Amino acid sequence: MKYSLYVLGILLLTLGISFTIQSNLGTSPFDALLVGLSINVGLTVGSWEVIIALILIGCNAILAKQRPEFLGLITAFITGIGIDMWLFLLHNLLTPELWFSKTICFGIGLIIIGLGTATYLQTNFAPIPVDRLTLVVQQLTGKNILFARTSIYLLFLLLAMLFNGPIGIGTLLTVSLGGLILNFFMPITKRLIDGILTPVTTVKKG
Repeated sequence: MKYSLYVLGILLLTLGISFTIQSNLGTSPFDALLVGLSINVGLTVGSWEVIIALILIGCNAILAKQRPEFLGLITAFITGIGIDMWLFLLHNLLTPELWFSKTICFGIGLIIIGLGTATYLQTNFAPIPVDRLTLVVQQLTGKNILFARTSIYLLFLLLAMLFNGPIGIGTLLTVSLGGLILNFFMPITKRLIDGILTPVTTVKKG
């Protein structure tokens, strides 16, 4: 059940990312970097997800002063496949043209990203390196998820600008609201997942 929730979280996360990309209002700074690299350097958005993840695994190991968490590559690999899959499926189905429809598309994506991220993080299994970085920064600074997430978003915003990623009003909204939405969903998903997994654990012990 734990791994099913983990996969569900990843699928939700990648669906949300694809919604924000298709909205054409701008994506999160991290996703903007991936899209920018894909357009200007080559390879798919999902491929860059894996490549950047490998770099971040090394950074996380240094900051946390521990062994590289290569298990995170599994999540990054699944996430990369998920993004490419959803973009392929939504490419012709979801092409909003009016500002109102673009805003709705982006808003739905942002909420799904927060829910998906919170869901798979609560399973405590191989977080995406960028999300592990969020937790590492939180632990190092003693601040909450909101502070850590926003700080990391600002860093990737600068990198996305260097590679001409899709930066727009949606990017600013993600920086402003992304951490807040994740912070909102974390305790909710914790209660739900604990409620689901606890009976399973009890039955196994019995």
